[in-house]
This record gives sequence, structure tokens and C-alpha cells, in this order.
Amino acid sequence: MKALCWQGVNKLSVENVRDPEIRNDQDVVVKVTASTTCGSDLHLIGGYIPAMEAGDVLGHEFLGEVVEVGAGVRRHRVGDRVVVASFIGCGRCWYCRNDLWSLCDNSNTNPGITAMAYGYEPGGIFGYSHAMGGFQGSHAEYIRVPFADYGAFTVPEGLDDDAALFASDSIPTGWMGADLGGVKPGDVVAVWGCGAVGQMAARAAILLGAERVISIDRYPERLAMTERHIGSETIDYSSTDVGAELRERTGGRGPDVCIEAVGMEAHTTGVEQAYDQVKQQLRLHTERPAAVREAIHACRKGGTVFVLGVFGGLVDKFPLGAVINNGLTIRGAQQHGQRYIPMLLERMAAGEIPTRHLVTHTLPLDEGPKGYDLFKHKKDGCVRAVFHPAH
Repeated sequence: MKALCWQGVNKLSVENVRDPEIRNDQDVVVKVTASTTCGSDLHLIGGYIPAMEAGDVLGHEFLGEVVEVGAGVRRHRVGDRVVVASFIGCGRCWYCRNDLWSLCDNSNTNPGITAMAYGYEPGGIFGYSHAMGGFQGSHAEYIRVPFADYGAFTVPEGLDDDAALFASDSIPTGWMGADLGGVKPGDVVAVWGCGAVGQMAARAAILLGAERVISIDRYPERLAMTERHIGSETIDYSSTDVGAELRERTGGRGPDVCIEAVGMEAHTTGVEQAYDQVKQQLRLHTERPAAVREAIHACRKGGTVFVLGVFGGLVDKFPLGAVINNGLTIRGAQQHGQRYIPMLLERMAAGEIPTRHLVTHTLPLDEGPKGYDLFKHKKDGCVRAVFHPAH
């Protein structure tokens, strides 16, 4: 089958790879009908995530049709149209039973790498390096889905593929940020980033009752999209002082909850951008945490900052003094998709969560490298490129 493979830093190619097979009785094989680019993948492509090998298949956000079912699978059958959580959970360990699915004890087949870096190992994820299990990704014609009874969800009739696709990762990630960030009715919420995850975090905050939601970015088309489709206020950080603007809009107090949805390659202005860029390129640190710093400084005293963006290692100039002296709560997580996806599919079917507008570019899998070039460099207003593998 064809698949989009990583071949080294900033090198992608479409290759013929082995078809996936049922390995365990809880597996299913899914024929991929839609798979999308994600900002997290850019960290892999740029060489910022360790344990990538030439030929690894990328992609973790996808939807498709079940074509083969393991003997132990009880909730799915051949022909089901399913969306699959990007993180893999066994459904049986302490973490899965407590709805902390991305921390599964049993799905990461290479736990030593991340245990050495983080103290403990997170769960496995599709297409995200051998440190996260070495699973084949979704930018392919077919994919093996382990523990399918827990990670694959039947898509309601009436939701088209390109809309339902985002229930795999972007929507539950954004929802988790608002939920675990403690958003409640009457809150003011600020969200850094107007990509798919940032937009979904803003929409989640609105649905959870926030009085005001303010989204921060610099690309005019993303800011306009967020206002029009999500219903959030916006700030262009390239033309104003974000901290001052947030204080003015909140009567001097600052947002109750700040959600960072940018990650390790955040962009900012001035000397800070040059400083972070040089240190990251020289691998003197692994992250550019400008959005996290800004969120911490902007959050009201006693408020909460939730980090949704992907970070892989160490950050420089972390404002710990602001955290302590302002009494902030800092939280973060990779998405616990299985916790949210059934509810989110219902909300999508009811029209509460718009996603179709996120698909700005549709391409065949053969044009995968082009899709990532459009996505990485924000060419032609690209928010997400979606691949439809030909079968």
C-alpha cells in the first residue's frame, strides 16, 4: 500500500509499505478515507521529536471503514465507519479506567525511551515516533488499530467524513483544555492559537458557558475564521501588546483561564523570537515556549493555565516566579480522546461544533509532501490539508 513516510529532517516521500495485518485479537484494520495534517506532525518533520526512523509512516488524526476484525473485538464489524482516537488506550489499566487514556500503561511498546525523559511513560500514539510506540500512522491507505473496542467510534449518519475527521484529535484535545482547565459559566477565557485545536478549545469554552472567549493569533484568515465560525473574539498579537489588551478587556483583572494551543515552535515578536529560535536550532533547548510564557503572565491571579501544545523536552526562561507569586494552577496533558469522543460526536451531529470549515485544502495521498508544505508555511490560507487515499 501507499503511505506518506518521514525520510529525515524536513524530508517526506510517498512510498510503498507493507499492508497492516491483525496482530492481536483486539485489533481491527481500517481503510483510511480521510486523514489530516496536524501541527504536532511538524515537530516530527522538523526533527524536534526523537526516535524517528527513515520510512516511518506519519499521521494520527483519521477516519475510515473497518475492513478486518480481530476475534476478540465485540463493538465493531466489517463495514463500520469509524473515527479513531489518536492516542491508544488498552481500556483495562488504572489510567484508562480513570479516563486518563493518553497515560495508558499498556499501549506504548517502547516505554523505556519516554520513561527516561519524563520519569514515566505515556501511552502509544499513531504515527508519532518509536518513543511513543512506533505505530504506523494514518497517512496511508490502511492502518491497524489496536484495542479497537476502546479507541474506535462509529460515526453518526449525516456527518460527512471531512467534518467527523476532527473528532479523532483536534476536537477532543481542545475540549480537554477547556474542561480540565476548569472553564465554568461566567469565565473569561483566552486561547493562544487559531489553528484547529485552538479553535476547538475556544468553541468548547463557549459551550461550557464562558462569558467571553478571546483567541490570539497573527494570521488574518485564521482570526477571521475563528470569529465567523467559532464565535470568539480575537487579538492579532503582531499588532498589539497582548497582555495589555487582555487586561483592558477584562477590567484590569486578566482572563480566568488561559489555554495554550501552539506548542514547541511558537512564534512571537522581537528579541524573544530570535533568542528562542537560535537556541532551538542549536538544540540548546528543545522548545520555543513564547505562548506559554505569555499565557502565564496574562492569566489573572489565582487563575489556571492549561498547556495543550506539544512539548517534548526542556524549556528556557520559564516564568516560575510568576506561577508561584500569582498563585496560578498550571495543567497540561495529551488528549484523553476516549473520554470525550462519544459526547463530541453527539454534539457535532446536533450542529454545536462546526469543523467543516477547517478543511481548507483537500489532496490525494500522493501529494502528501505538498500538503505539508502548504500547511507548514501557511500558504494559500491553509489551516488543515486533508488527504483522501485512493483505493
